[in-house]
Amino acid sequence: MRTLLDPDSAARGLRRIAGEISERHAGAHDLVLVGVRRGGVAIARELRRWILELEGRDTPVGSVDITLYRDDASTALPNPRIGPSEIPLSLEGRFVLLTDDVLYTGRTVRAALDALLDYGRPRLIELCVLIDRGGRELPIAANYFVKSERILPSDRVDVLDSGGQISAFVQPASAPTIPPGKGSG
Repeated sequence: MRTLLDPDSAARGLRRIAGEISERHAGAHDLVLVGVRRGGVAIARELRRWILELEGRDTPVGSVDITLYRDDASTALPNPRIGPSEIPLSLEGRFVLLTDDVLYTGRTVRAALDALLDYGRPRLIELCVLIDRGGRELPIAANYFVKSERILPSDRVDVLDSGGQISAFVQPASAPTIPPGKGSG
């Protein structure tokens, strides 16, 4: 196992991104943070905390479950476990920052975009990820990322959230898996 981001590096990166969002979007008015369930929700919550600290603005946070929007849902998910999507308000005309922990093929983001449009037509959707690991299968790119590093297709990226302390690791293909709910990627 190799560390990609320790908690301090992840926090610094997310603080930097919060500042970029505030600067690029004039204080981030009309911003809604929406995390892809599971890993993206922790990223959205941390960005909310940093935006509150930098701008004094409490930003709405929601989550989106992409299970039924996956392009392989009928073949890869014989018994899908669907979690709730929790979007706190209409996305109509708003700036939505979609967050996820790891960007890989782009298929999760494509599914999340489809799901988001069920909640209104945003003025703008941008993507923020903790780790961009390369290996895209679709023409999707992150507007913001904490770290970009090419990871072997056979390796796995695990992101851990321990009470707001976020860290990321590369697990070689031969490594044991982290128990469900403790990582993703």
